[in-house]
Amino acid sequence: MASDKKNTVGIVTDLVQPIVDELGLQLWDVRFEKEGSIWYLRVFLDKEEGVNIDDCENVSRRLSPILDEVDPIPQSYTLEVSSPGIGRDLRRPQHFEAFMGADIHVRLIRPVEGERDFIGRLTGFGDGKITLLLDEDLEMTVGMDETAFVRLQEEIDMGGLK
Repeated sequence: MASDKKNTVGIVTDLVQPIVDELGLQLWDVRFEKEGSIWYLRVFLDKEEGVNIDDCENVSRRLSPILDEVDPIPQSYTLEVSSPGIGRDLRRPQHFEAFMGADIHVRLIRPVEGERDFIGRLTGFGDGKITLLLDEDLEMTVGMDETAFVRLQEEIDMGGLK
């Protein structure tokens, strides 16, 4: 018998989505992660022209009292609201659809021919698998369950700095 009980991320997603919609933002991701002894509830926002500190603050100020009232997380945690950044993680189908044709960095859990890191152009996504073009005649398909992470590979112009 399947349970209808949502996990923490699902509950928080349902709570934050109306806030994000009202403010004209996009909800990129929600994560509940433990680092050391501290739990973090991370809400990642996006919008066409880029997220700014005011966007993050507005969502945080509206979400905090709702989380206090609903109390979906029994342990103490730190709420972080931010942009997913330039080298954003691609984790959901809509992420892959939005960045089809973009360069991505894939890190595998287990090496293939001694390599774990691959950079290539995202050419396909479906059935839990991603396909990337590594060079003009070499394509690679891997299952999402084989990856440590998949990130957008963006070059940052540092104005000549290295």
